[in-house]
Amino acid sequence: MKTIIRFIIKEFQQFRRDPKMFGIILIAPVIQLIFLGYAANLDVENVRAVVYDRNKTSTSREFIERFTSSGYFKIAEYVSNYNELENKLNKGEAILALVISHDFEEKIVRRESASLQAIFDGSDGNQASIAAGYLQSIVAGYSKDIIAKFMNTSGRKISPAGNLSSEVRVWYNPTMKTRNYMVPGIVGLLVSLVTLVLTSLAVVKEKEIGTMEQLIVTPIRPYHLIAGKLIPFTILGLVSVIIVLLAMRIIFEIPVKGSESFLLASAFLYILSTLGLGLFISTISKTQQQAMMIAIFAVMMPMIFLSGFAFPIENMPEIIQYISQIIPLKYFNTIIRGVILKGLGFADLWIEASVLLVMGISILLLSSLRFRKRLE
Repeated sequence: MKTIIRFIIKEFQQFRRDPKMFGIILIAPVIQLIFLGYAANLDVENVRAVVYDRNKTSTSREFIERFTSSGYFKIAEYVSNYNELENKLNKGEAILALVISHDFEEKIVRRESASLQAIFDGSDGNQASIAAGYLQSIVAGYSKDIIAKFMNTSGRKISPAGNLSSEVRVWYNPTMKTRNYMVPGIVGLLVSLVTLVLTSLAVVKEKEIGTMEQLIVTPIRPYHLIAGKLIPFTILGLVSVIIVLLAMRIIFEIPVKGSESFLLASAFLYILSTLGLGLFISTISKTQQQAMMIAIFAVMMPMIFLSGFAFPIENMPEIIQYISQIIPLKYFNTIIRGVILKGLGFADLWIEASVLLVMGISILLLSSLRFRKRLE
């Protein structure tokens, strides 16, 4: 035990002598959280639009006023023909082109259906579909106001009839901002970077500078070396979690609604998996550059894409959904979002925690056995 403690002290002294490593472990996660937190926003606001008003009457201007006052759309420019309209869409200067027919007011006065053309840039299907929903809501409200105005001026009354009234309540994320959903997932992503990538680099670095051979010829046993290497990164990983959670609360005002102790315990279980993967990468890599490439492209990228961090797993092909079941980050994302946003605890997430425990112990044990074999 004394040997392991001395080895751990030696590792922390090495971190202290390397300011760059200290910055990567403790400062970089906060900077990345800020950048990713503001960048990872899928909300559609201030949709840029161009308007081709062929009617140019008080009625068309009234509709345009309704259109802009909704808060969803911002008119980038008024155009005078279809060529200008198409040019704006092609250059990406607008997402929506709104065309008001030349007989717009005339048909409304005659109580006929007026034509309104909306052309969307569908390159980003998600953005276009959300913007189309906004526009449909505006058009429906405007049509309803026209009918109500006609009824009032004509003195007609509509006989009351039974209707259905819905009361909408949004739980867990009342403002429905995607940032509140994405930022907790970024915490798991940053923990992966700190523990997985840096663990693999630290072990390979020992090989490159020749200190690994010196350690092998000493009386230090393989498990001393493994524990002395992994325990410091476990501590630094948990410190990174605490720092990032504090930054998340201060910067983005997203508090942890559930048990913070359960969240830290789950982070520890997840770190077991990332440390094991980092240790495994170190056994198959000869240089730090090679370890970095394997860690990012062979491990981190699949974990990001298949963990549900940004893309719903339910929308993936069935075979990909099965593959996602072996991704540790998938279960940690479920836990961290459940604890932070919904206030869940062990009673609700014990299955995910158990899976992380089994995965963590299995991956770490197999990687340690392989690493020990390489040492021998």
